[in-house]
Amino acid sequence: MEIEDWPDFSARGVMLDVSRDRVPTMATLFQLVDLFAGWKLNQLQLYTEHTFAYAGHERVWRGTSPMTADQIRSLDARCRSRGIELVPNQNSLGHMEHWLRHEPYRRLAETTGEWRTPWGEVRRRPTTLCPIDPGSVELMCGLYDQLLPNFTSGTINVGCDEPWELGQGRSAAACQRRGPGRVYLDYLKKLHKVIRQRGRSMQFWADWILKYPEWVPELPRDLTPLIWGYEANHPFASQCRWIRDAGLSFYVCPGTSSWCSFAGRTANMVGNIGSAIENGRRFAAAGVLMTDWGDFGHRQQLPVSLPGFALAAALGWCGRANRDVDLAAALDRHAFASATGGAGTAWLDAGRVHEKSGVTIHNRSVFFELMNRPLARIGDVEGLTSKRMEKMQQAIGALRCRAQRVDFGSAQVREEYALTLSVLEYACQRGLLALGRGGARGRRAALIRGIRDIMERHRRLWLARCRRGGLARSQLHYRRNLREYESMT
Repeated sequence: MEIEDWPDFSARGVMLDVSRDRVPTMATLFQLVDLFAGWKLNQLQLYTEHTFAYAGHERVWRGTSPMTADQIRSLDARCRSRGIELVPNQNSLGHMEHWLRHEPYRRLAETTGEWRTPWGEVRRRPTTLCPIDPGSVELMCGLYDQLLPNFTSGTINVGCDEPWELGQGRSAAACQRRGPGRVYLDYLKKLHKVIRQRGRSMQFWADWILKYPEWVPELPRDLTPLIWGYEANHPFASQCRWIRDAGLSFYVCPGTSSWCSFAGRTANMVGNIGSAIENGRRFAAAGVLMTDWGDFGHRQQLPVSLPGFALAAALGWCGRANRDVDLAAALDRHAFASATGGAGTAWLDAGRVHEKSGVTIHNRSVFFELMNRPLARIGDVEGLTSKRMEKMQQAIGALRCRAQRVDFGSAQVREEYALTLSVLEYACQRGLLALGRGGARGRRAALIRGIRDIMERHRRLWLARCRRGGLARSQLHYRRNLREYESMT
């Protein structure tokens, strides 16, 4: 027999966020590597802000259970044995708040006072390095020199996404004179020179340069922009066209839609991945990098992300053949080892419950809003009604009944599914209370018991797959809910 087969994209990878509190154990990472290899994925990145154990920078990563040099080398070897390239990933401009809160790094911050986010929120804590300060590049040089020798990959992802404060602080005059796009590009070129001197090629997130497409043609030819977007209607077509027309190799980077949701957003995930990969193929992208983030404490369970990983693997290998893939059945067989089936459908359906609210929120689900907003502000969620929350409760109850007959493949996954439904139900209870269904005094004790139960189960399941560092920070969001109830009179 002769088999002829080839992938639509030469690079098909997954990026795991290990900086938003959750750092997987080595056993979990090895299990994921084996799983991804079986799905013909051939690249893995660990998104890093501060969770590598850099010597001399202990104050930044202390208490986070960071990846060590020995662990990276061990993971790199495991990846190579499975045909996967472990690509180093270190953010190098924005999202540096874990560094900039400490001395001596604070002097490298773009801002020293108030600044405004793109969505209008005023903040004081800096998150972005000053791109015109030579010390910023000097810091990154030192970090790269410790990080890169542990990887056999010839590439590094330097991030540089979302430098929100750019032009609001020390670089304001330069941005006024030369334009923020030029200031950003000049910094990117400095990093590119540093990376080339170390014999590596460079990837970077393309969001900021795409705000200034006139500068795209000036990018060095061997840079690889990573075009990311996480909504089903993200404009991948126009962005891919800009980068292709500039003659650059690039990746498309959709997301699992797991973060800021608890249960995922199934329809958005399917649409987002489908659009990214279809446009990536249309405009000759070199790769697909499937991203999975952990914003606000990484409180979603790992299985919520598996449908996105699997769909990207299928479409990234052959989009036409797998366009109508039965994702639930594929998950049963290839993710959950579910002998009698049902696990894939259960997780996908949990990611559809939020739709019954009739509320659509950018990059998050209504359940996440219900848990993260103060009770007094839940009523501000446009379109949210008691009747719609009761519909969500009914759907959650039906899923809970069905789950009793589902083979989840392991006790761990069954518990993760049960906790996911518990959080969704609890979010509805908060919402109903906020909208005036039930007195606060009468509900106070039940709310306290409920959130304590969620916290304990979250702790236990976290420690089964992940390191202890970061757990306390993840729990802070639930503790905020608890303090809110304890203050009720």
